[in-house]
Amino acid sequence: MSQLPPPVSDRLDPKQAALAAFSGYFIWGLSPIFYKFLAFANPTEIVLQRVVWSAPILLAILYLSRRLGPALAVLNDRKTLLLLVCTSLLIGANWWVYIFSVNSGHVLEASLGYYINPLMNVAVGVFVAHERFSKLRAIAIGLAVLGVINQIVTVGHLPILALFMAGSFTAYGYVRKTIQVDARVGLFWETLIMAIPSIVVLTVFEIQGGEQAGHFFNGPSEAFLLMMTGPMTVVPLLLFLSGARGLSFAIIGVLQFVAPTLQFIVGLAYGEPFSLAYLATFIFIWSGLAVFVVELLHFERQQKRAGKRPA
Repeated sequence: MSQLPPPVSDRLDPKQAALAAFSGYFIWGLSPIFYKFLAFANPTEIVLQRVVWSAPILLAILYLSRRLGPALAVLNDRKTLLLLVCTSLLIGANWWVYIFSVNSGHVLEASLGYYINPLMNVAVGVFVAHERFSKLRAIAIGLAVLGVINQIVTVGHLPILALFMAGSFTAYGYVRKTIQVDARVGLFWETLIMAIPSIVVLTVFEIQGGEQAGHFFNGPSEAFLLMMTGPMTVVPLLLFLSGARGLSFAIIGVLQFVAPTLQFIVGLAYGEPFSLAYLATFIFIWSGLAVFVVELLHFERQQKRAGKRPA
């Protein structure tokens, strides 16, 4: 009887993993520029087209990576399907608000939301999941809260878009962790769950015509841009997933600030208003993130030292 060949690891070496993850965050960071070109369509149409064109790409990826079997097995697990319906609604809402923010001239607030997201993850981990608590984590959360308070008192408005993006993505990540499926399989089902009603809605828009009519049939340039929302969704995510498997949590924790930093720069480049009071909000958030990174790196060093000790 012949033996099966040993499994081949799909982990990249640390340098390749870091490059892949950085590339994913880099694309996410510059994505507002792409979505600005889609200003001819409203956020609802863009999100609907985004999931419609992402689903077949992910199906092809599952086929090539031999994950169709695990993907079909999800149909036999009602609880997993219900959770994926929940996560599809959360990520769909997050995408809608992000695109609305970009095309309504609020890229800076979008970047603020993704700066807040890691600190909101820490807060949920501490207060909901009862994860490790430390003074530095408390300081990081406190600085983020001060930033939001400054935005309300000094700038004069609650950063609703930023908080919604941070909150919806935090909730998405929290629920997603409870689903025991491959990340690619989960994303495929999330997009497919959204794609089926999306096709129906887009068809209704075309039949009704008028202001509700879609833009896919308006010309090749608009059709091409709408189709590109699929790769713009899937490619950075796959780069991140490929890189994350070969990186420590500390490195990922640092790299995740690449995207909002680039979004911040893009917002300034497009001439969005940025007062000193608004800058103070970012300084509070940035300070919280700096404390978070220091705590993360310190914890990883402790873990490495503990791992080197004899049992």
